Amino acid sequence: MRAAWLLAGALALAGCVQDRAAPGGSAAIRSTLVPIDPSDTAGLRKVGAEILFWSQAQRDANFPHMERIFPGNIVRRGARVRPLPAGVPLPVADGDIDAFMAQQNVAGLIVLQDGKVRLERYARGYGREGRYTSFSVAKSFTSALVGAAIRDGHIRSVTEPVTKYIPELAGSGYDGVTIAQLLTMTSGVRWNEDYTDPKSDVARMFLEPVPAGEDPTVYYMKTLPREFEPGSKWVYKTGETNLIGVLVMRATGKPLATYLSEKVWRPYGMEQDAFWMVDPSGREVSGCCLSVSLRDYARMGQFAMDGGKGVVPADWFADSTRAHASIGVPGYGYGYQWWTYPQGRFGAQGIFGQTIRVDPKSRVVIAVSAAAPKASDPGYGRARTAFLDRLFEAAAR
Repeated sequence: MRAAWLLAGALALAGCVQDRAAPGGSAAIRSTLVPIDPSDTAGLRKVGAEILFWSQAQRDANFPHMERIFPGNIVRRGARVRPLPAGVPLPVADGDIDAFMAQQNVAGLIVLQDGKVRLERYARGYGREGRYTSFSVAKSFTSALVGAAIRDGHIRSVTEPVTKYIPELAGSGYDGVTIAQLLTMTSGVRWNEDYTDPKSDVARMFLEPVPAGEDPTVYYMKTLPREFEPGSKWVYKTGETNLIGVLVMRATGKPLATYLSEKVWRPYGMEQDAFWMVDPSGREVSGCCLSVSLRDYARMGQFAMDGGKGVVPADWFADSTRAHASIGVPGYGYGYQWWTYPQGRFGAQGIFGQTIRVDPKSRVVIAVSAAAPKASDPGYGRARTAFLDRLFEAAAR
């Protein structure tokens, strides 16, 4: 499956660098500007495309340490940590697990059942205390913040028009598009997500010159024409998740990192601070770019499976994790920024193998942090799913 790749240069260097001196329980975020020549578009494009072409050694070294390279905001944890007690080990041979991790270049693999750890394995120097990049797994975190904003009264309903919160989109292809259609990527607005095409929308959206005071995501997205009737066709669009982030920030009046800390990280008891990269305006890139510990990725899957009680409306995750749109593959679909799979499973997914996969029937959550050889590879994806299915089956015995 696809995910945002524009994580560098134009997306980061014109943003902010965080002062990490604030205590772990504080949501305070301080930043200083990083000077950069905005006219150097060639240089920005070069750095922006670089991640796709990192060597395997660079991926292995950098994916666990993106905050050392790029600027962003910290999602602060609270004082209380939700325990993940040890469970009965899964009846899967160590050799089979080792082979899967080696073949898929997996740095971290964890399996929870009923909130207990039945498998936890790390490789290549990554460990429980570290963080790992998410790529488009972050989209599902952003979706949860929409639910939180609805429960808090900042957003009335997903049936509202996007232009209510982002009025600059009036008169564009987003006229008449609802929040739900953004969440399900069925706006009908034309978009090219080809990571290999330097003229694609996903490549260009942060490279276009932006007038002072304009949000870079909104400025680019309002130029796109309508291609289909809203709600009629699913097309994967990272830019629309970035719009969702803008909408949540406008509705709540808070940075996404602060709101995620307040609504999920601190009350649910995440174990480590998270790191969220920023765009050229210094705002979090909501379609990607979170760095989270393996255990906290698993906790997020558990949070969604448990329904997010007290944070989102009672039916939010049940609605978010069902198929609202067909993606053209039998048994698979797309919800509110969550993928849906056969057997009633759902999950979050990003390029280079990042995965959260949830089976509500067996109460199992699997999280994977990886540095796959390619951003997207159907064969790699099939092999990963086959092994995760084995883990689900082992847990259900």
